[in-house]
Parts: sequence; structure tokens; C-alpha cells
Amino acid sequence: MARPMSVKLDPDMRSRLERLAESRRRTPHWMLREAIAQYVVREEKRDTFRQDTLKAWEEYQVTGLHVTADEADAWLAALEESNDIEPPECHS
Repeated sequence: MARPMSVKLDPDMRSRLERLAESRRRTPHWMLREAIAQYVVREEKRDTFRQDTLKAWEEYQVTGLHVTADEADAWLAALEESNDIEPPECHS
């Protein structure tokens, strides 16, 4: 069950929120919930990306396996040309 939580807004922000909610035919409450939901999803994705990056860096430090920027660029260029090719092999 949802529990209330208060958010303190300065008068200007509150006024802007109310105007925007009115123009969207939504309540300020709905707008706040939507904004918070979108923020949380975005930040969770950002955190996942950061963790994946750290994991990849740690793996590289252990194995030394990598592809060069030129190899990655060539592969991406082929994909853009609708050539469905496998990614380049990692090497040390």
C-alpha cells in the first residue's frame, strides 16, 4: 500500500507545477509521481551502466582482452550497412 511522503517546493516551482498539470489535464500529485518514477528508472539505468562499466574494467584488468576502437568502428559501420556480422574477437 502506498504511504504518503511530503515534498517541499518553493512557491515558484509549485506554481510552475500547477500550471503544467493544468495544461496536461493532470493533477499536481500525478505529475510529481510521474516525475519521480521517471527519475528513479533513469537513475537505476545509470547505476546499472556504471556497475557494468566497472565490471568490464575489472575483467579487462584481469584478462587484458579487448577490441580496438578501429575494430569496433569497422564492426559498427558494417552493421549500419545492414551487414549482420559477428562482433570482432577480443584479443590481448
